[in-house]
Amino acid sequence: MEEEVKLHGFWPSPFSHRVIWALKLKGVKYDYIEEDFPNKSQLLLQYNPVHKKIPVLVHQGKPIAESLIILECIEETWPEHPLLPKDAYERALARFWIKYGEEKGITFYNVFRSVGEDQLEKEMKEAMEVLKVL
Repeated sequence: MEEEVKLHGFWPSPFSHRVIWALKLKGVKYDYIEEDFPNKSQLLLQYNPVHKKIPVLVHQGKPIAESLIILECIEETWPEHPLLPKDAYERALARFWIKYGEEKGITFYNVFRSVGEDQLEKEMKEAMEVLKVL
């Protein structure tokens, strides 16, 4: 029996893409539902009534919200092809970099939101510092 898996996402969202990548790495077939972010669907609002945002993974009719929680659920539901290393130390390192990326992701977004030459220069400098660390 084929499992019903649906993902509600938004194409520019890095949070949607991390779930898409995990599903693809795991070989999980899913239906993708693109949300019109300014005009959220009734289903999205029903599936994520607290935060009202994407991504939302619906597995066998049960919605799961928040990308990191979705990734944990994917890992537990489909343990084949683990997303994290087996070694505890290596897993801790991976989690460190995941958290770092989560904290610093806004840095790159700010480059595109900057207004004026001075702000752009400042945001580019911050982004370059993050890239040096990576």
